[in-house]
Amino acid sequence: MPARLPTADARVHCGCAGWSIPAADRAAFGEGASVLQRYATRFAAVEINSSFYRPHRASTYARWADSVPEDFRFSVKLPRSISHDARLQAAGPLLDAFLAQAGALGTRLGCLLLQLPPSAAFDARVAARFFAMLRRRWDGGVVCEPRHASWFLPQAQALLARHRIARCAADPAPVAAAAAPSASAGPQYWRWHGSPRIYYSAYDEEALQALAEAVRAAGQPQTERWIIFDNTAAGLAVPNALRLQALLGIDRAV
Repeated sequence: MPARLPTADARVHCGCAGWSIPAADRAAFGEGASVLQRYATRFAAVEINSSFYRPHRASTYARWADSVPEDFRFSVKLPRSISHDARLQAAGPLLDAFLAQAGALGTRLGCLLLQLPPSAAFDARVAARFFAMLRRRWDGGVVCEPRHASWFLPQAQALLARHRIARCAADPAPVAAAAAPSASAGPQYWRWHGSPRIYYSAYDEEALQALAEAVRAAGQPQTERWIIFDNTAAGLAVPNALRLQALLGIDRAV
């Protein structure tokens, strides 16, 4: 039997990018007035990716928060207008608008996710200004998914740690160092996008067993851990996430 992770201590949040439930898996979920409510019968976390593409009203975030249990947590992705268009520069008004919206999640807002474009090389001046600005506005968990090799050098890692920005583990990993989350600051966060075919491929039992072991071994007992499956294009994130929860001993049975 796999070792259990006590969620009250380890604060493990496992779920998917979005709360769609494939038809093949609907019987595994409980009842609810909305898809999100049904999703929350089995998972205690979700990553909101739609915020990357378009803003949501504060009232929408508040409605989502009201529809899930108290221990449910949302990770919310920063808009592409900040990460890709502005490239983290002169983004104060954009950040203020986003935080005013996502902040309506209240205590159910678990962390913010910043995904950088693959072409965005590390610029110490730009990064320091942006993260200092972000930290003046938000003191909670922040996770960064850089995809340019320069972000994995010591100078970049030190800057992220200084601002308490966690670097997530990504699969597929753009560089070898991206396969494991940073251990110096913030939550431990895994984003598994599907491999070998990104967004489409399922993870086999061997891969999920290895991930479960990595999650168990990460950080101190009080370290917050997030595992998000983003291989949603063919509906495979849900079964992968359900299986990982079982391996970790944190399954939420209906």
